[in-house]
Amino acid sequence: MSFMDHNGGSVIAMVGKECVAIACDLRLGSGPQGIASKFEKIFPMTDRVYVGLPGLATDVTTLHEQFRFRLNMYTIKEEREIEPEKFAHLVSSTLYERRFGPYYIEPVIAGLERLPSGGYKPFIASTDVIGCIDWSKDFSVAGTASTKLFGMAEGLWEPDLEPEDLFETISQTLMNAVDRDAYSGWGALVYVITKDQVIKRVLKGRMD
Repeated sequence: MSFMDHNGGSVIAMVGKECVAIACDLRLGSGPQGIASKFEKIFPMTDRVYVGLPGLATDVTTLHEQFRFRLNMYTIKEEREIEPEKFAHLVSSTLYERRFGPYYIEPVIAGLERLPSGGYKPFIASTDVIGCIDWSKDFSVAGTASTKLFGMAEGLWEPDLEPEDLFETISQTLMNAVDRDAYSGWGALVYVITKDQVIKRVLKGRMD
């Protein structure tokens, strides 16, 4: 078993119409054995940038603290909030520094990019364990249920979804995918990010 699969867990991000959503399951395990059912894998970096960290649980905690430290340093130095694309590069460089002994995490980044016109554009991306960025225009997935998530997302996602429709789509995608994966599940956490608000919802799932 890979270190990536040891604690289980999955994350997905989706693009909508002037909004973006990111969701994760809540299971923490040790292989097939369950340990906790409220292990959140999504962290707010700013009001408009969120990161999901599926993988080895100890590295989830370590990387979250690393990103928080580097983000604070960026804010102090630049005197402004970081944009999602810049944060994706920050994630990439942090992981690449440890390429010979990598963190066992495949981050998923979601946020709203501020445009020069004053509007916002949805942004999602993901990286591998050494920081190679995969830019996406529809959805990004990572974790032990990633193959199932790809299949569900391909069938359910549509362009220009409104926030409520995007919530329904990402929820159905995640809940149905993790039901087919022994190392993910036990409920879900969903964030829908719009220019006016961030909607957070906790979903109940199968506990078997």
